[in-house]
Amino acid sequence: MPVGGTIVAIANQKGGVGKTTTAINLATALTQAGNRVLLVDLDPQGNASTGLGLSHSDRTAGTYALITEAVPPSAMTHSTFIPNLSVIPAETDLAGAEVELVGQTGREYRLRRALRDVEPLTSQYDFILIDCPPSLGLLTINGLVAADSILVPLQCEFFALEGLSQLMRTVEAVKTRLNPGLEIEGIVLTMHDKRNNLSDLVADDARSFFGDKVYETIIPRNIRVSEAPSHGKPVILYDYKSPASQAYIKLAMELLSRQRRRSGARI
Repeated sequence: MPVGGTIVAIANQKGGVGKTTTAINLATALTQAGNRVLLVDLDPQGNASTGLGLSHSDRTAGTYALITEAVPPSAMTHSTFIPNLSVIPAETDLAGAEVELVGQTGREYRLRRALRDVEPLTSQYDFILIDCPPSLGLLTINGLVAADSILVPLQCEFFALEGLSQLMRTVEAVKTRLNPGLEIEGIVLTMHDKRNNLSDLVADDARSFFGDKVYETIIPRNIRVSEAPSHGKPVILYDYKSPASQAYIKLAMELLSRQRRRSGARI
């Protein structure tokens, strides 16, 4: 049963940690559980759009227009070949958006207003996932200000842990100054290599520091994840039986379970 109206920013300022892969496959897995999902591609690289089969020629308007021109989200929302999954793509102009926003009033709230005020998207979708860029600039800040919570993919490597502390400081600053309701949805361990002891050490360190904020589900390193984007498909649809696909399905179920527990605790 869908939870309803939840906006989750998927963010990590470190690139190559499986952020976009997590966004695409989590969105797909949530639809398979009966949810209506919108994926907002806020990364100028536009990989989430490409990974859902949307060509560059089809991206005439997207998140750049959404945050700089106040264009209604429905005007740039595209259906995908996956039932109940839509996407607002990242067009090429998005790369220059941060420079344009610097001198604008309320620049940190542009995405929040677009998603929550211009049109009531939280009533149209059960989940809105925001794929943030691998940086802590204005685009990511917009994603965090718009979101109810942040989901952090954490690569099972040593340097990934070092960068996580900086991200958490940014999250606390956003929560204090711009979005008091922002919560940490959780930390997802990605690219875990069971043949490498370091992967287990990083996982243990993350759990000892962040406790139950770290999801039980671990995404394994898997060649199918690398192959899937070249076919314009999430790995869940490219090879449903692969270990990574099954892990993302479990991740979606765990997210839904945590959402329901939190919702019940607030009643």
